Amino acid sequence: MSYTSKVKEEIFENKKELIEKKYLLKSFIKYAGRYQDCALTFTFENPTIARYIYNLTREIYSVKPGILIRIQKRFKTKQIYTLSIKSNLDEIFESCNMIIKNGKIHNDLVDLKTPEEIKSYLKGTFIACGSLTDPKNSYHLELVFTSKKSADFISNLFHEFDIKSKVIKRTSKYMVYIKSSEEISDILKIFETNSALFYFEEVRTEKDHINMVNRLNNCEQANQDKTIKTGINQINDINYLKENDLLTLLDEKTQLIISYREKYPELSYQELSEVVSLESGYRISKSGINHHFIKMRELVEKHKKKSTV
Repeated sequence: MSYTSKVKEEIFENKKELIEKKYLLKSFIKYAGRYQDCALTFTFENPTIARYIYNLTREIYSVKPGILIRIQKRFKTKQIYTLSIKSNLDEIFESCNMIIKNGKIHNDLVDLKTPEEIKSYLKGTFIACGSLTDPKNSYHLELVFTSKKSADFISNLFHEFDIKSKVIKRTSKYMVYIKSSEEISDILKIFETNSALFYFEEVRTEKDHINMVNRLNNCEQANQDKTIKTGINQINDINYLKENDLLTLLDEKTQLIISYREKYPELSYQELSEVVSLESGYRISKSGINHHFIKMRELVEKHKKKSTV
C-alpha cells in the first residue's frame, strides 16, 4: 500500500462529528465527482476509500449509490470500483455549490467559516485529488485540479494555517504543491493522521541525522585536507630556511615550534600546541603556534623578495 493510501485510510478511521463528515464529503464530491448520463460518479482503485464514500453518502444524503466493479488487466491486474448516484442530485449539488450546465459540472467556491470546517474540507480535497510521496524518497505533497480557481482556493485555505503552497499549471490541469518537510508535517497534523505523522517524523529525523553526519564528515575531511596542505607548505618553508642558513635569524621559541613541525607535519595547530606543551613544557596556545609560523613565513617572503631584486 502506498503512503498516500495509508494517509487517506487513516483520515477515514478517525471519528468525526456530523459537520466534519459533511464538509469532507462536500470537497470530495466537488473535486472527485464526474457528471455523466444523468448520474454523479466516482472511480476508485482503493476498496477502503470506495466503501467509506459509499457509507458517507448514504449517511449524509440518504442515497444508495450503485456499485460497479471491473477488472483492469493493463500492466497488472487490479479492481476498479465505480460508484454512481442518480437520486437526490439537486440537494447534493446545491450543498456542494455545484451547478450542471450543458451536461458538465461547474463549481462555485464554498463559504468556510471555522477552522474545523476548513480542516475537514482540506481532508476531503486530499482524498479526492491529493498524493503524498513517501518521505523515504522525497518530501512532496500535491493536489491536482481542473481549474485554476479551485487550485487558488485550496492554496489559500492552506495559507490560513501558515502553510505556504504554490500553484503551477501542468498540461491542462493545475497543481497545488508543497515541498517543505515541516509544512507537510503540519498538514498531517491538520489531517489528524497520527500514525502517518509518526512515520513521517521518524524518517525525517533519520534523514536529518544522516545529512548531519555527512556534513560533519565532509567538514572534517575538508579540515584534514587543509591541515595537510598547511603542513606541507610549512615544511617547504623550513627547508628553504635551512638551505639558506636563515633559521638562526629566528628566536629560540620559533625554532622550537619549527622543530616540532618537522617531527609532526600532519598535526593541526591545536594538536601541535598540545604536543609542544606536553613534551617541551613550553605552554603555548593554538594562536601562539600560528604567530610563530607567521614570523617564519615573513622571513621566507622577505628573503625571496631580496633574492629577486
